[in-house]
Amino acid sequence: MEMVKKKGLPKWGELVLCTVTRITPFAAWCTLDEYEREDGSAVEGMIHVSEVAGKWVKDIRKFIKPNKQYVTKVVRIDYQKGHLNLSLKRVSKFDKKEKVENFRREKRAMGIVTQIAKRVGEDETEIHNELKSRLSEDFDDLFDAFERMNEEPSILENLEVPKKWKESLSEVVEKNFRVKEKTVKAVLNVVSTAPDGVKKLRSVLSGLEKKTGATVKYISAPKYQVELRTKQPKLAEKKLRSGLEDIVKNIKAAEGEVSYEFIRD
Repeated sequence: MEMVKKKGLPKWGELVLCTVTRITPFAAWCTLDEYEREDGSAVEGMIHVSEVAGKWVKDIRKFIKPNKQYVTKVVRIDYQKGHLNLSLKRVSKFDKKEKVENFRREKRAMGIVTQIAKRVGEDETEIHNELKSRLSEDFDDLFDAFERMNEEPSILENLEVPKKWKESLSEVVEKNFRVKEKTVKAVLNVVSTAPDGVKKLRSVLSGLEKKTGATVKYISAPKYQVELRTKQPKLAEKKLRSGLEDIVKNIKAAEGEVSYEFIRD
């Protein structure tokens, strides 16, 4: 599936990807890779030699090559003529890296949509627009949504789209986001002076293991390490946190002191 291009012109100050089509001694002419006019024709922009680098440029061809893609910033818009002035020198290394990464993510998301469309035999543009409409409020982009679905199946379960879309989306997402097992870890500190404190502690720790599937290891008084192996770290942490909160309530009810902290790798 080709990129679904935005209609019209970008905003002033926006970072855009463009491909150089021709070069003159004083400027480079480009087509915007993410935009097209309402009639489907290309949107063009111009990088003046003064906007190429933060120093005097004698030969623009040493900085810009034809048919190469660049990240530029929109610095002027002539809405009547539909003309854009672009800048190369006003794009930081961080901006460039982030823009390219976002573009890469969008292309991967498009690839997933194409796979779904082939499986269900429907129009990929329609599927793309519907999924984007359903998911845009809760996620940064479609790639973010697909990635999260692999970690939290409930996202897909609650998505209001045709059943055959869900089934295909589930298979394609699992195939494209092969997640390695990770270990969610937490350190539990427990102190109890109650006569049956040890017995109570063993009971709640055993309950934690049964409820969450985690493993509890004794470190040294009063510390215990709790570990849970999973392919869904966010969901596992939520589950483990719920179990640890139950321990906090139980130990405090028995007049003990308890706290926990997740270990971030």
